[in-house]
Amino acid sequence: MNETLKRSLSGAVYVILLLASILFSTESFIILFGIFLFIATYEFCNLIQFNKVIPLLLVSICYTFISLISFYKNETESYINEFLDKNIKITVNVALLNSILLVTTLLVFIKCIFFLFNDSIQTLSKSSKYIYLLGYIFLPFVFITKISFGINDYNPKIIIGLLILIWTNDTFAYLVGKSIGKRKLFEKVSPKKTIEGFMGGIVFATFAGFLISKLYIKPNANFSEKSILIWTIIALIVGVFGTIGDLIESKFKRIAGVKDSGAIMPGHGGILDRLDSVIFVAPIIFLFYQILNYVS
Repeated sequence: MNETLKRSLSGAVYVILLLASILFSTESFIILFGIFLFIATYEFCNLIQFNKVIPLLLVSICYTFISLISFYKNETESYINEFLDKNIKITVNVALLNSILLVTTLLVFIKCIFFLFNDSIQTLSKSSKYIYLLGYIFLPFVFITKISFGINDYNPKIIIGLLILIWTNDTFAYLVGKSIGKRKLFEKVSPKKTIEGFMGGIVFATFAGFLISKLYIKPNANFSEKSILIWTIIALIVGVFGTIGDLIESKFKRIAGVKDSGAIMPGHGGILDRLDSVIFVAPIIFLFYQILNYVS
């Protein structure tokens, strides 16, 4: 099969599956990203040459537990309390849980950035491998599901809008870089990325954010200006942190000596290759929403 056709077909299947699960229900969305998490963990363990059994078991159990506590709190607490002594009642503070998970993720992200810029790091210790699995792979997938709820109920438009921004940023960063790119952004890790492409991606993502706020989100007239500002900021976050996430995954692949994280998507690589930008963006967007909620 022609490589371009193969790439187009696998990409189309990926997008259709993604949009269908997001739009169908909260449960299908959470389950799909749970599957993506499982595959991404498998791929990352291959990259860092780490035994897969324990990480795959842990992320499956923890993702299920956190999802139940976060999105079905009352039902989960009732179910747990049925098996406990009647004088003991378990109550989970979801806000506190979110804060702990977010702080942990951001600390690991700082470690990831040091890893990216430190040329002397060519091997990873066992403790570092666990830390990256926790904060670079597992927790970002948790926040991908959490940001789809905004500050209220499940809203598929939020996650679809975010994905559109990421795809726009990636596409135009490539097109602009290929057309007029001359100055390398980070040649040691990703030789094809250019500063011109990076800036072009941000510009077009910002424009896409404007269109999303006006045409897709369809805000109330009294809040249209606020919505435009919010999605413009989200677009800037996507442009900057999405690129950093892409570079960090490239650094892991460079150390591993591979081109792609996996081969599950013909012509595209692995799930981690498709979601490397989303992984680094999701916790930052979640933090942004918490700040918005606090200010409002």
